[in-house]
Amino acid sequence: MIADDEAWEAVLRRDRRFDGQFVTGVLSTGIYCRPSCAARHPARKNVRFFASGREAQAKGLRSCRRCKPNDVARDDAAVMAAIDEIKHCASEFGGAPTLGELAILTGYSPSHFQRVFKRATGLSPAAYARALREERAKEALAGAERVGDAIYDAGYEAPSRFYDAMEGKLGMSASDWRDGGKGRAIHWDVVDTSLGAMLVAATEKGVCCLSFNEGEDDLRARFPKAELLQGGDEFRELFEQVTQAVEDPGTGRDIPLDVKGTAFQQRVWEQLRSIPAGETRSYGELAAAIGKPKASRAVGGANGANNIAVLIPCHRVIQSDGSLGGYAYGTKIKKELLKREGTGQAVASGNSGYARKED
Repeated sequence: MIADDEAWEAVLRRDRRFDGQFVTGVLSTGIYCRPSCAARHPARKNVRFFASGREAQAKGLRSCRRCKPNDVARDDAAVMAAIDEIKHCASEFGGAPTLGELAILTGYSPSHFQRVFKRATGLSPAAYARALREERAKEALAGAERVGDAIYDAGYEAPSRFYDAMEGKLGMSASDWRDGGKGRAIHWDVVDTSLGAMLVAATEKGVCCLSFNEGEDDLRARFPKAELLQGGDEFRELFEQVTQAVEDPGTGRDIPLDVKGTAFQQRVWEQLRSIPAGETRSYGELAAAIGKPKASRAVGGANGANNIAVLIPCHRVIQSDGSLGGYAYGTKIKKELLKREGTGQAVASGNSGYARKED
């Protein structure tokens, strides 16, 4: 059983990661709930925590009809069974089961299972299957001799289906995934902003680097095989758009990006871009949203590998206790970005200067 203070903080955050670890008993109403229950929070003085629903029932409490805390184990088992079935269909048949088939498998109605699955993974079953197929394709492309073979092996009916699926998403082309993007020409410049000197770099496809208080040597360390070209009139408008997005964070979603990472990193970066300006997520919440609830440490590593600050907003990830956490370019910049976005995230922790740290 976790400490009461930690349990109460989880309840206040409605943290789904604690569902099944304890239940919240509300003495004034006589019910017990999941930590993530959407009902209005009770007064702390009326709350007691129990290791299980059975323990709460022994004290005369009844199960909440809204969050159904006794269904946690069943929900988890159903989600895991569905994930196994999705993976099996992907590997054996190159397809995905329908929502109706998954509902029959798990014994839920289709609409209810859709909600259960999305609550656990952050994705619908169909979106989870698509993400799995895209990940398989990217991993196959990284080592394939022929792009077409890798695309077919991942379950796409034709290369055009793969390109349609990847249109508008983060990442290089299939050929770039195969050869590592060697020989790319990168135009760069250092721009003065209210947050300090900003390095911005781009290929013909889009922005590939945005960092603070760095220069050409740092850029070369990131892209040792690329041709670096400072300036360029054809990139001036793009760099101005990037500067505006930094001065007004939360804008600039239409700015094209050109990034390369592992399939897992790509999923984390895509999820980061889906966090609305003015909101934050913990590492655990981000891990759950990509369907990897136990991968908080790996999510932190993907954050640290992000080359494009602000536009891929890793500054919106904070510690589970609500504290600011680290930031690659110093917590002073992170705090200011969150302040500009209106999160009200005034908590400061760690270094307040500009020393480089892992996110």
